[in-house]
Amino acid sequence: MSEREPLVSIVTPCYNTARFLEETICSVLSQDYPYIEYLVMDGGSTDGTREILERYRGRLRYISAPDHGQADAINRGFHLSRGSIFAFLNADDTYLPGAVATAVQNMVNRPDAGVVYGEAYHVGEFGQVIARYPVRPFDPAGLRLRCYICQPASFMRRWAFESAGMLDPQLHFALDYDLWIRIARQHTMLKIDQYLATSRIHPHNKTLRSLRSVFREVCAVLQKHYGYVPCNWLYGYGDYLLTGRNPMFEPPKPTLANLGLCFLLGSYYNPRHLLRYWKDMAATARSLRNRALL
Repeated sequence: MSEREPLVSIVTPCYNTARFLEETICSVLSQDYPYIEYLVMDGGSTDGTREILERYRGRLRYISAPDHGQADAINRGFHLSRGSIFAFLNADDTYLPGAVATAVQNMVNRPDAGVVYGEAYHVGEFGQVIARYPVRPFDPAGLRLRCYICQPASFMRRWAFESAGMLDPQLHFALDYDLWIRIARQHTMLKIDQYLATSRIHPHNKTLRSLRSVFREVCAVLQKHYGYVPCNWLYGYGDYLLTGRNPMFEPPKPTLANLGLCFLLGSYYNPRHLLRYWKDMAATARSLRNRALL
């Protein structure tokens, strides 16, 4: 190991995810970068996860014990790790071939970057590509409107993760979004064009099973950091409440019911910024109308 070939520590949190875990493990162990420290933090699974981890003993480290959720497991894994570059990969996501080497090379070339993140694919239950993840170039102000950084395609310097305060263990859905906002206030985050990872969407996915809780937590994160929840988030939330659709894959269609609920949600979440919100809502309505006319 050297400054040009630093140790990369990767942590996978898991709990009863045996169905996808081995594919995730193999995507890490098959990387062509020689200096990887891999830890799996299992929350005490009862579905065969331990048997899978035993098969890879010697090629990874694992701990199987109760934890306080995903963020707690990742933070504990970080404290057990030694790498100057750190990443976490959930037990149903995967790295694409060459991902780690590509991330390291870009971090070596840009020592000022606290985070390097790349392109990624949304994939389905059986690994089929659904769509490109909507990754965007780094813009700190843009994080107010959307989480455009794909977590499994992200690699952090150890000092960037630590100085930002690591993950908030009180969060269960928006923990990565909250982390990016905090890191972006202190450090440069470099977007690269290479595809590094896949993010799996499936019926048992924690996010898809709990979209109402996801929206609530996102709104709480935005209020905490900015004191304001933008209309685009509340419009998507309102459409989900009315239709049950996931706005990430089925863009909301403008309806009077949705606009009315969006107005009520904005009045609830932004009582001190009503004029700003009404202007924001008018701009969002115009954008949706123009999009519908295309």
